Amino acid sequence: METKQVKEQLEGFLKANPKQAFSAQNLADGLRLEGAAGYRQVLAVLENLADNQIVKKVEKDSYQFQGKKGDIVGEFKANDKGFGFVRYDENLPDYFIGPDNTMQAMQGDTVRVSMVKPAQSADRGPEGRVEEILEHAYTRVVGVYTSDSPFEGTLGQIRLSDKKVGSFQVIVDSSTADADLHDGEVVVAEVESYADAVHPKQLVASVTEVLGYENEPGMDIMQIVENKKVPNRFPDAVMKEADAIPNEVLKSEWEGRQDITDQPLVTIDGADTKDIDDAVVAWKLENGNYHLGVHIADVSHYVRPGTAIDEEAYNRSTSVYLTDRVIPMLPQKLSNGIASLNPNVTRLAMSVEMEINSQGEVVKHRLEQSVIESHARMTYDKVNQILAGNEEARKEYAGLADMFDTMGDLHQILAKKREKRGAIEFDAPEGAIIVNDQGKAIDVVVRERGTAERMIESFMLAANETVAEHFDKKKVPFLYRIHETPDEERAQSFFEFAKALGHPVKGDPANVTPMMLQTLMKKVKDDPAEQMISTMMLRAMKQAKYSPEPLGHFGLGAEYYTHFTSPIRRYPDLTVHRLIKWYAKNGYGVEAQEKYASSLAEIGVDTSTRERRAIDAERLVDAMKKAEYMEDKVGNEYEGVVNAALKFGLFVSLDNTVEGLVHISNLTDDHYDYDEKHAALIGRSKHHIFQIGQKVKVKVIRASKKDSTVDFMLVNPEEAPTTDIKVPQPSRGQFGRDKRDKNRGRGNGGNRKGGNDRNRGRSDRQGKQEGQRKSQGQSVQGRSNGNQKRGQQAAKSGQNHKHPFQMKQK
Repeated sequence: METKQVKEQLEGFLKANPKQAFSAQNLADGLRLEGAAGYRQVLAVLENLADNQIVKKVEKDSYQFQGKKGDIVGEFKANDKGFGFVRYDENLPDYFIGPDNTMQAMQGDTVRVSMVKPAQSADRGPEGRVEEILEHAYTRVVGVYTSDSPFEGTLGQIRLSDKKVGSFQVIVDSSTADADLHDGEVVVAEVESYADAVHPKQLVASVTEVLGYENEPGMDIMQIVENKKVPNRFPDAVMKEADAIPNEVLKSEWEGRQDITDQPLVTIDGADTKDIDDAVVAWKLENGNYHLGVHIADVSHYVRPGTAIDEEAYNRSTSVYLTDRVIPMLPQKLSNGIASLNPNVTRLAMSVEMEINSQGEVVKHRLEQSVIESHARMTYDKVNQILAGNEEARKEYAGLADMFDTMGDLHQILAKKREKRGAIEFDAPEGAIIVNDQGKAIDVVVRERGTAERMIESFMLAANETVAEHFDKKKVPFLYRIHETPDEERAQSFFEFAKALGHPVKGDPANVTPMMLQTLMKKVKDDPAEQMISTMMLRAMKQAKYSPEPLGHFGLGAEYYTHFTSPIRRYPDLTVHRLIKWYAKNGYGVEAQEKYASSLAEIGVDTSTRERRAIDAERLVDAMKKAEYMEDKVGNEYEGVVNAALKFGLFVSLDNTVEGLVHISNLTDDHYDYDEKHAALIGRSKHHIFQIGQKVKVKVIRASKKDSTVDFMLVNPEEAPTTDIKVPQPSRGQFGRDKRDKNRGRGNGGNRKGGNDRNRGRSDRQGKQEGQRKSQGQSVQGRSNGNQKRGQQAAKSGQNHKHPFQMKQK
C-alpha cells in the first residue's frame, strides 16, 4: 500500500475514534500490513503525523487523534452559565471556552480546540475555541414525554432525566415520531439535530422506544440504565443459542477432563446469590503444607468465539448490580443454570490447584480442565458461625466443619503474606439499599464482612495471582488486571498532605511502593488523622484496568495479577479461560502466540471502558436510591463524618453510608476559606476547622430523588475544633485552582473514592455481595478550572435564540 494511502486511512480512522489510542501494531493489523515491513511503514506514518501534531503519542507505542497543528482534542465540560472547559490532559490546566466559542458543544462531547489566548499563570489556564465537534456524547436521550410544547409542528417535549444535559430542551418532531405517545411515559429518543448558534440549548429528537410510565416500579432505575447505554435486553439470536445449550453436562463432555467429583468442594456466597461461579476445597498435606483448590465454572465451554452469545457478552463485558436487580452478562440459562455451580449436580470447570506452604507461598500449582460437583451450597453467615464455634452450625455441617477450620487457618497465612509484601487494606463500609415491593428505598444498612468473606477473597486472590504468574513466566500474550503505581505528582501531593498532618511518609514519591503506604496506615491506625489519610491516599491511586502488559497490582502489592475467577459476570475472565485452553492445546510457540497477540490490547481497552460504564450506572442508582430513602427524613439529625472538604462545602457520610453536602452557604456561623494544603475549611474569625475524618452532627434540610442529592446543615458548628492555621487570601484578580474541586455542581453524591480493586466490592467478590462498585476520583461535571472571573464574565453574555419551529400563538 502506498504511503499516501496509508496516511489517509490512518488519519481517517483515528479521527473517527478520537477517544481511543491505538498501538502501531494494532493499526498495522487493521490495514492488513503484515510483517516487519508493514509495521515499520505504519510507524513511520504515525511518527510523521505526530511531528505535524495531527496525532499525539500517548504511550510508548500508542497514538491518538489530535487535529490540526497546534490544536488539542479533549472532552467538553459544560457549565449551565453557557461557558465550559475542555479537559485534555490529567496534569495540565483545562482550556477555558467562552460562551461564544463553545460551538454549542454538550457535556461530554469530544471536541477539537484551537488556542485563543495562552495560559496567563499556573492557576489560570489557556483560553480556547471549539473548532469541531468530533463525537457527540449524546446521540440519544432518555426522559419523560409531555405533549405540551410551545412550538407549532411538534409532537411535544422530553424532560431529560440526565442532569448533565438537563438544561437542553428536547423537541419531538411530529414528522419523525412513530410511537403513540402519552404524557408521563418514559421514552428513548434518537437525536436528529443538535443545538447550534441560532438555536442554542435545543435538540430535535425522534422517539424510538417507550419504556413505560414514570411512576411504574423500577422505571427510575431503567432511566439510568438507558442513559448509560447499558445493554439490558438479549437479542433473539442470543436467546435462541442459549435455549439450544443442554441443561445437563453430557457424558461426552467429560473427555479430556480430570474427574474430581469425589472431592468435597463447596461454594460459599451471599444468601441471595444465584450465579455461582466458584467452588473451593482445602486440606492439610502430610508435609505440613496446604492443598487449595479453586474451581471456576467453565463458561468458555458454552460461550464460543463468533457466536451471538459471545458478541453480546463482549458488548456488556460485565454484569451490572443495581439495588434490587442484576443485568447479567450472560442469559439466565447459563448464569443461573448450566454454568452455575449449583450443589449436587455435575459441572464443567477450570481448576487451579495449589500447594501452599506455611509462609503463604505457592510452591506447586496445576491448571486443568475438570468435572466437579459441589457438595454443599454454603452462605457467608453459616460459615462465619462455624468458624466462630457455633455448636449448632458445626453439628449441622459436621462433615465439613473441620475443612472450614483448615480454610480459616490458610486464610490467615495468605492474609499475613499479603500484609508482609505491602498490600494496602481499604476497609471502607459498603451500604446495602433495601427496597419494598414497589421498588422504593426503605432502608440503608452497612454490609458486614466477616472471616468467611475475607477467606474467600484470599482464595480468589491466590488463584488470580497464580494464573497470572504462570503465563507471565511463559512470556506469552495474556490479559492481566493491572493497577499501576501512582504517578509522581499525585504521590508528591499526598506526601505533602500527610506531612502537613504530622505524619510524613518515609520514601521517595517518585518511586512510591505499597509498603511505604501500608507502613503509614499502620502508624496512623486509631489516630484522628487515619480517615483523612486513608481517603487522600485512595484519591492518589490510579484506576485498575485490563491490559496485555504485566504491570502488577499496586494496591494488592502483587507482582502478578489477572482476573480468572468470575467468567459468568466478567468478559476478561472468560478471555483468560480461553487463553489457558489455547496454550494447553497448542503450546507456547510463536505460532500459538499469534492467535491472540493483536487482539488483547483492544479487549483490555473495551472491557475496561465498559466496566467503568457499569460502575457509573451502579453509582448513579446508588445515589438516587439513597436520596429517595432520605426524602422523608428532612429535619432528622444524625452523626456523620466529613469525607471531603472542598471550596464549596463539606461532604458528610452518615454511619449507613448515605452522603450529603453541607454547602458553604449553609456554614453561616463564620466566613470559611478553603486550605488546600490541609484539605480543610477554616473560619476566618472564629478559626473553626473542618477536615476529612472529622465527626460532626448534621440535620437533613433537603433530599431529592430527582436530583440524587441530600443536603445537610451542621448542628452546633461552634463545637468544632479550632486551629491557628492561617489561610492565605488571594490578591485582587487572583483565582486559585483547586485540583480536587472537580464536582462544583454536586455530581450525584460526589463519589470521591479511588480505583483500587480492594475498594470496589472486595476484588472478585464484589458482584457476589452486590457491593456498590465505586469509580475513581470525582465527577467532573461543571468543572470550573478555578477561573471564576471568566465564569462571571461569561454568565453575562448568554443569548436566547428562537427554535426553528414557530412559537404557538397565545
